[in-house]
This record gives sequence, structure tokens and C-alpha cells, in this order.
Amino acid sequence: MKKAKLSSEEHHFFRTVYNAAFANPFSALREKLDIKIAGHFPSASRRESKDLCINEVDHRIKTLESQGRADINAFQGQDKEIITIVFLFDIFHKFRDEFDQLIKDQIKAQDIPVKVPFAPKAMEMLHKKGFDDKSVFHYFALSYQLRRAFYFISNSLVGSSPCMKTLKKHLWYNVFTYNIDLYNKFLWNKMEDFSTLLLGETGTGKGTAAKAIGRSGYIPFDEKKQCFAQSFTRAFSSLNLSQYPETLLESELFGHTKGAFTGAMEDYQGVFDRCSPHGSILLDEIGEIPNHVQIKLLRVLQERTFSPVGTHETSRFNGRVIAATNRPKKDILDGKVFRDDFYYRLCSDIIEVPPLSTRIREKPSELDDLLDFTIQRMTGTRSEKLILKVKRIIDRRLGKNYQWPGNVRELEQCVRSVLLRRDYKGKQKDDKETGSLTQELIQGISNRNISVPLLVSGYCRLLYEKFGTYEKVAKLTGLDRRTIKKHIINFKRD
Repeated sequence: MKKAKLSSEEHHFFRTVYNAAFANPFSALREKLDIKIAGHFPSASRRESKDLCINEVDHRIKTLESQGRADINAFQGQDKEIITIVFLFDIFHKFRDEFDQLIKDQIKAQDIPVKVPFAPKAMEMLHKKGFDDKSVFHYFALSYQLRRAFYFISNSLVGSSPCMKTLKKHLWYNVFTYNIDLYNKFLWNKMEDFSTLLLGETGTGKGTAAKAIGRSGYIPFDEKKQCFAQSFTRAFSSLNLSQYPETLLESELFGHTKGAFTGAMEDYQGVFDRCSPHGSILLDEIGEIPNHVQIKLLRVLQERTFSPVGTHETSRFNGRVIAATNRPKKDILDGKVFRDDFYYRLCSDIIEVPPLSTRIREKPSELDDLLDFTIQRMTGTRSEKLILKVKRIIDRRLGKNYQWPGNVRELEQCVRSVLLRRDYKGKQKDDKETGSLTQELIQGISNRNISVPLLVSGYCRLLYEKFGTYEKVAKLTGLDRRTIKKHIINFKRD
């Protein structure tokens, strides 16, 4: 049978579509390619440009159909490689709204997988384009994964400042690698071997970023049940390691057997046992765990096995590990936080979540976007009036250059405070109070009657009031973070 060929013009056009399909959707390159495919409409909005692009691809494919060339098996070599991706691009975008609705329905249903009513139609379209059964099920599952990743990265991480654009691109690469073709051919079922470390100050949204990754893993389609094998709501779980005393931490991670220690009245499954086969675990505050726990976690990352407390029997962990810490990157790289062997196995990818002050400095309107998102989530309604009200309080009480030491979490509390009592003071201290403490320390040194604990605690308190984080105070004083925290929390004047 004689194979079809793409004309020079068709090859050029479809090659551009091919490149767009593999481009990071949060990159400037993808935006440029969409505009190019659509026919150069730079004044169109992002959504309009994408719609024009999709319509043009659909028109070109209809031309191939009218000529009897709309089948991947009609082509060979590079033409077949290109047209395969073009058909997948076209069918994926034809069902993007249905995928979005499926995501919303699954969020409502929580852990019970919902039926996928449009699956037969989508799969029929893939079959008609020449894909075999195995490929059809795989590409349908991959399409769902692509749409979930875009949905969660777009909708849960608000902001378009340069640092947020960088974050979103990085999160996409973390799920699909820098090359989706590479991911599709070699890694779609092997991503559990790639652990991730999220860095950022307290309250920046590391948990939200981790959730976007964890809910975006590959989940196979169950043909018999006509739903995906698992709900993505079950695919992500998290554990804050700092909330457990050292005596219980290993039990929470690895589980324990009955009688393993006083109070172990029955067998208990740890977080690694509870993780689903297609899931991810967020280990939050991982910078606070002791050395011996790092050794046990290294075994999980390296060998994928662990033993519950009280037994030498091994269990297997098949999920992906995402870790997060607010410890400074410099301390981590200098070896002050992790053992070297644990660090090198944990950090397949390091993602930094930017502080709110940086985001607003790069793009002041980001504050408006965040207020809009926060107010809508709290009230269920978009309200320009409430946004303006909160902004007036922020401008009057905090000022334009407020550093938001609590980051996005503090901004949420600010909105709640304004809605409740039309006020928010923030962490800024009264100049008289700060001046009084400064004068008290100076006077104590001058009179040589101030105690060392009060001197150190008072100085740490002053630094914390200015810089807003324990890490910055620790860096300036040369003390470790826990000591700083203790001094500040327990500070009392004589």
C-alpha cells in the first residue's frame, strides 16, 4: 500500500502543532506557538488565541479526512511521528471541557472513582485515527493526567508574577519532565523514583504546590468499570513531621506491630503503608527530623522498602515522595540540615516557592488577584467591593511596603480579620515598643546589670520583629533555628 505524504506546507504547519503539543503550557514558547498556529492574532487573549489555534488544527484535520489521509497508519517515518501527535493534540482539546468537569465531579465524589461518560466517544475517535487498543487506553489516561496537572497548577496557584510563572513551569516539568515525549516513552510509570524537595518560607504555599504535583500522577483507565482506576483525591496524602514527638514519628511513618512499645495495643499502618499505588506523600517539615529517621527514610527512597516498628518484616512502598521545609537553601546545601546520602537521594528536583513580598514587588497587581481568589473561596462570590475594602485596610494599617512575614497564609488571615472587624494590624510592632526594648538592652549593657539570657532573647526578638523569620535571625546571630525560636517564644522582660 502506497503511503501518504505531507506537503511541504502541511509539514511546516503540523510540525508547529507538534512543537506546541510538547511545549510547557506555562511557558512563553507555548503562547507564541499557539498564536502562530492560529494565524498571528497577537491582540487576542490567551484563551481566544488557544481557541483559534484549536479551530485551525481541526480545520486542517478535516481536510485530511476529506482526502482519506486522517489515519496515522497512512503515513510513515517523520510524517507519521508528527501526525500522531497532531491527532492526539486535536482529540485532547476537543474534550478539555469534559475533562475539567470530570475533575470537578471527582472532587465532589472524593475517594470513589466516578464514571467517565465521554470515554467511549473519545476512544472511538482515537480508534478511527488508527490507534490500537493499548495505545487508546494509554493516551486517554495520559490526556486526563495532562488536564489534571494544568487544572491544579493553574487554579490552585494564583498569580502571574515572573517568579510565579517560573514556579508553575517548574511544577509542570516535575510531573512530566522537560520533554513530554521522553516522559511518554520511558517514565510515565516510573516517576516514583523521582523525589522532590519544596523549599520556601512558612506560609508561602508549599503544601498547595505539593498537592498539585500529587494529584497529577498517571492513573490507568479501567475499561470494565468505565472509570479511572483510582480517584486522584486518594492519590495524595500528607504528614507534618514536626507535630509528632520523636518517640511516635517512626510509627507514623512506617507503622508498628502490636506490642512494639508501651501503648501499642494493635497493629498500625504508617503513612507509607496507607499510600495508594499511584499516589504521592508529602513529608512536611522534613528539615526537623533526627538523623536516625533520615537513615530509615533513605532506605525507603533507595530500596523502596521499610519495616514497621517492632518487626523485621519488610513492606514495599510504590508511591512518590514529596518533601517540604522552610529551612534556608544555603543551610541545606552546606549540610546543616540533612545527611549527605539522604540529601542526594531526596533531591531529584528542588523547587523553590517564592515569598509573597517578592511576588508583589515583581507585580503589584498580584495582591489583587490573591484577594479576589481568597475572598471568592471564603464567601463563594466574587466581589470587587470586598477587594477594595480589604485593600484600603491594608494600605492604611500596613502600608504599601509591608513585607508579609506570614506570606499567603497571613494574607488569608488578614482577609478574615477585615471581614470580621474591619481591621488588621499585621506583625509590625509599634515604634515606641521596639524603641523601648532597644533602649532597655542598651541601658542594661551600659549599667552592666542585664542577664545574658535576657540580652540574647531581647536581641533575637528585635531581629525577628524586623525580618519576620527564625531562619533570618539564625543566620544573623549564628545560632541554630530551634534555639532562636525558643528565645523568641519564651522572651519576657525582667
